[in-house]
Amino acid sequence: MASVDRTLFDLEAYESRARLGPCFICAFLQGVPDYEHELVYEDADHVAFLDRWPTLPGKVLVAPKAHVEDVVSGFSEDGYMRMMQAVRRVALAVEEVLMPERVYLLSLGSRQGNPHVHWHVAGLPPGVPYEQQQFHALMAEHGVADVAPTETARIAAELRRRLA
Repeated sequence: MASVDRTLFDLEAYESRARLGPCFICAFLQGVPDYEHELVYEDADHVAFLDRWPTLPGKVLVAPKAHVEDVVSGFSEDGYMRMMQAVRRVALAVEEVLMPERVYLLSLGSRQGNPHVHWHVAGLPPGVPYEQQQFHALMAEHGVADVAPTETARIAAELRRRLA
């Protein structure tokens, strides 16, 4: 059975950055150095980019461009539906490019860290043993995916092509 190769991750430094640093999505959108991400999709109201520290290869974050902190009530009904359409569009591209066993969709963060609403779109590679799936596969405590830069670039290019 396949598993995801992982490397150790400095959770303490990540938590400090998430809690004490600027909003990482707003900083990315403003072009702040050290907050760059590999953009794969953008429209007037939404942005999608590869996670800098993915727990699964090709994990994408999808967010509104506006700084919204409440995952449901922070949107109008129409705005929420458009947000979900963007998430779905990215998830379909992830399915096409990565051909995962399952695509996980979840919104994480809190007012204490990474408060800007964003959805994680993570494709579970086929063959990952059951005990390494679901929350286990998504937790950086188990390390981040060890993906070669050339593979990351290939995934990003394919996602961009399918999302164009």
